[in-house]
Amino acid sequence: QVQLVESGGGLVQPGGSMRLSCVAPETIFSVSTMNWYRQRPGKQRELVAGISSGGIKRYTDSVKGRFTISRDNAKNTVYLQMNSLKPEDTAVYYCNLGGILGVRGGPHWGQGTLVTVSS
Repeated sequence: QVQLVESGGGLVQPGGSMRLSCVAPETIFSVSTMNWYRQRPGKQRELVAGISSGGIKRYTDSVKGRFTISRDNAKNTVYLQMNSLKPEDTAVYYCNLGGILGVRGGPHWGQGTLVTVSS
């Protein structure tokens, strides 16, 4: 069982910023593609951003220019910096390990963290 531990969700006002973090096992983190998914109310889970082991990044169109995915291999951690947040970004955000960059995630998931964008 691969454990992914997320943190950083909460309530933020529209236009605000928030950073999510996800810690993965040291043994596989540095060689794995890491992804962030989200599931908005009443919607299917969607791939938001991904980063390859070599640092190549991909984003879904709706977050380009506002969200930044990054990784710190020394800390086994992937981040999602979210700026200029909109109410439609409200969702449960999930960390995901593996898969094909920009196409689909892997079989390992975090527990999810709720981000609420509201005034």
